[in-house]
Amino acid sequence: MCGRVSDSIGASGFLTALYRKYRPQGFDDVVGQEPVVRTLRNAVSAGNVRQAYLFAGPRGTGKTSLARILAKALNCAHGPTPDPDGTCHACVAIAAGTSLDVVEMDAASQRGIDDIREIRERVVLQPVEGRYKVYILDEAHQLTDAAFNALLKLIEEPPPHLVFVFCTTELQKMLSTVRSRCQTFVLSRPRLPEIVRYLKTVAEGEGIEAAEAALALIARSARGSFRDAVSTLDQLSAATEGKVTVQAVLQLLGAVEEEALFRICDFVVDRDTAGALTFLEELAEQGQDLGRLVTDLLEHLRHVLLVQHMGEVPDSLPLTDETRERLRAQANQLGESTVLRLCDLLAVAVDDMRQGGDPRLPLELALVKVTRPAADMERESIAYRLEQLESRAQPGHVHGPGTETGPVETAPPETAPKEPPSVELSQLQEAWQRTILPAVEQKSIPTASMLREAHPSQLDEDRLTVEFPAAASFHRQLAEEPKNATLLAEALYEVTGRKLALDFAVGENRGDGPEEAEQPAGEEEIVQLMKDTFDAREVGGDTD
Repeated sequence: MCGRVSDSIGASGFLTALYRKYRPQGFDDVVGQEPVVRTLRNAVSAGNVRQAYLFAGPRGTGKTSLARILAKALNCAHGPTPDPDGTCHACVAIAAGTSLDVVEMDAASQRGIDDIREIRERVVLQPVEGRYKVYILDEAHQLTDAAFNALLKLIEEPPPHLVFVFCTTELQKMLSTVRSRCQTFVLSRPRLPEIVRYLKTVAEGEGIEAAEAALALIARSARGSFRDAVSTLDQLSAATEGKVTVQAVLQLLGAVEEEALFRICDFVVDRDTAGALTFLEELAEQGQDLGRLVTDLLEHLRHVLLVQHMGEVPDSLPLTDETRERLRAQANQLGESTVLRLCDLLAVAVDDMRQGGDPRLPLELALVKVTRPAADMERESIAYRLEQLESRAQPGHVHGPGTETGPVETAPPETAPKEPPSVELSQLQEAWQRTILPAVEQKSIPTASMLREAHPSQLDEDRLTVEFPAAASFHRQLAEEPKNATLLAEALYEVTGRKLALDFAVGENRGDGPEEAEQPAGEEEIVQLMKDTFDAREVGGDTD
């Protein structure tokens, strides 16, 4: 969204912000919105200007700038024309924001029905010097429903000299009745190369020395906003006296160095839990924002994932040649399942941050779980371990811990590891309520409820004995039914990776167990209890 340079000194004598100084002044200056620009130019050329337009898109993509350019095209002294000269009185006044025929309103602060009534009273007046009276309503989604309803008739049947332009960042909040009366344009988020080219133009125009890697960092941090990118460059220029370096960008933005991201992934490749946690501690002591570390690490893993599935480093990634080679090498070292697992674990840290939590503990847990998967008995971890085992067993497998780029010699099929992962009785007992029964519950809630009274009692190689209390013998009979036994066996395979045969048993009552208290007392026990309680004795026997 780069444009011709406007006045650099404002009316108050202060320097104009760079994002205002380089705001586009004509349709040809707009970057990244070719379909929108082409449609508006054709409409002005053919005289098919509509009574209301709706520009929607992320912040900093040029919605208000396009609205002003459209106003220039309609009111230029040589117009209506798709190429306003920018020098006539109407164009200069619109660019300066002083035109009486172009009214800009902030709907965030002027959102009530009284403000809309004031518009309705003024629109009957003819333009002062131009052909059209243009109302630009920024953040239009914040207008109240009553204000929108008051506008409906005016939008549908406006005076011939009136044009509305609504700008919004949240299209879904606009009333459908308003959207149906407007010609809607959705402005797309610009690509990183477009923002970098835009920053280069600004830097050259201002005499700012900036390395391409530094501009790429600024563009990435802008998240698709031209305005944010130029504002950051403006701030960096003031802080560094016009010499913007990568280190200066990292310090200002709190971004994470690429070296740190590569090192963390190297620790994951080496299964070095202690090294990963120690390095994380060092970053925290240096004042690194761990929340930013989580988001940047996710972005880095996305790059790795793209390389793994595309076979090459995409040209759209803002990386130097050296970084591209290193990324390609790391993509060959990290297993695809490891990347996916770490992304899932880091997503938990992102959710915690959104709720105001500290990202450090979820980040540490993610690193521990992905470097020591055997320590985690969750279903996702077991599935991840199985996938790793299967991938290592496949001939010609390249992605894996510690593997190098290039061809690798495959082991003969008979030497490939085929043994399923080991499991102990204590692990099954620990995971029974937490993991195994929830897996059964996803298939059958009644079966899971029945099995909650049982517990694994014995494991003999691949044969597991599931024990029910004596009072639940009926549930044991239900568990032995083929349907229920199959569901349990499938859940056990999902969690452990082993196909276990099942035996069901009823346990013996123990003196300290609840089962004994539930058994009804016999006749002799009742008689003895009465003797002890009431100091009684038997006085007679059978009379028959």
